[in-house]
Amino acid sequence: MKKRSITLIVFICFLAIITNVQAEQAPQKVVDLANSKLAEFGKAPEILSAVKAQNNKKMSLDEIKSMDETWKKTAGIADFMQTIMDSGCAKFLRKIQESAPFYAEIFVMDNQGANVAMTDKTSDYWQGDEAKFQKSYNGGKGDIFIDDVEFDDSAQAYLVQVSVPVMEAGKAIGAITFGIDVDQVE
Repeated sequence: MKKRSITLIVFICFLAIITNVQAEQAPQKVVDLANSKLAEFGKAPEILSAVKAQNNKKMSLDEIKSMDETWKKTAGIADFMQTIMDSGCAKFLRKIQESAPFYAEIFVMDNQGANVAMTDKTSDYWQGDEAKFQKSYNGGKGDIFIDDVEFDDSAQAYLVQVSVPVMEAGKAIGAITFGIDVDQVE
């Protein structure tokens, strides 16, 4: 009995060490970028109008989750996804993406975490159950959220997701997530 307890404790400690080793915080240059340039995009008219239009549709969470299931089951880019990638807001996001080499991806979410616009297809439609939305939207208060740096196999680069609120009159009405290549930020 004692041997099992000791083995279990050693295993738990090992897992704790491995988990802490894998998590790497974003460098200060990314934090500075998030608190300046990226936060300002949350007030851009092109983004504000797209988020407001999406919020005005008043989609139910069940409708969003149904779309999310369809999204995840769809290989490639279907017409409904392409529409999100071709919107005026998405074109504005692509201009941002093309302005600096560190922007790997950018997508905008409404007040429930559903995709509004994106530069590249996201793995799912609904981000509302993820920290990037929950922490940046922050119940309508808005906040900046910087996730841990992770190696992205598809980009073959170390990326960090930085999420900022879309703000109108001091209230968060949505959020934007930027995939940032940390090695490209100056």
